[in-house]
Amino acid sequence: MQLLTGLLLAATAVQAHYTFPRLVVNGKSEEKDWSATRMTKNAQSKQGVESATSGDIRCYTSQTAANVATVPAGSTIHYISTQQINHPGPTQYYLAKVPAGSSAKTFDGSGAVWFKIATTMPTVDNNKQLVWPGQNAYTTTNTTIPASTPNGEYLLRVEQIALHMASQPNKAQFYIACSQIEITGGGNGTPGPLVALPGAYKTNDPGILVNLYSMQPNEYKPPGPAVWSG
Repeated sequence: MQLLTGLLLAATAVQAHYTFPRLVVNGKSEEKDWSATRMTKNAQSKQGVESATSGDIRCYTSQTAANVATVPAGSTIHYISTQQINHPGPTQYYLAKVPAGSSAKTFDGSGAVWFKIATTMPTVDNNKQLVWPGQNAYTTTNTTIPASTPNGEYLLRVEQIALHMASQPNKAQFYIACSQIEITGGGNGTPGPLVALPGAYKTNDPGILVNLYSMQPNEYKPPGPAVWSG
């Protein structure tokens, strides 16, 4: 009986977590999981990253993907989730320009190369609890690639930060994916500020070490740099 109970608890824990294996661009998804999106280390376990300062905070991957997805500037994008995104917390999107002479298939995203293009903020439901856009959905929230983003190859990073246990240090959970993309039809914008991952987050940032149950929606401060919208 104890073994059965343990297995049921383990199954429940996995169902409560998720990965983002497919990028969707203007309503069209990758043909299969992990095609242009790099397979994450939690592809089987579904467990999120709990250290905001570890190397895994960047892309949580141990291998690159086979393909590069074409993403026109101005496109609407999101990710398909393997399970319901049922933990409260923001969804954030970042881009990192691949340096000249390198490729999206090999670039590791190191250095101060990442800029944020979107984040979400909470509202209050009828039960006076904070809720986020996309919570309990099977896709991440939509965002738009800024129209003035310069052409070229990039890494596109999504993260959903689960904050249900975040009142304790290192208990926020980061669910992450990075896709290899090429932006076309872009502009002459100057994205920034640029940050490094790891480096942009600290364990005690107010958007990471936070008690959701004792704050107002406008008091939440998402971690990382300001959003660049083009």
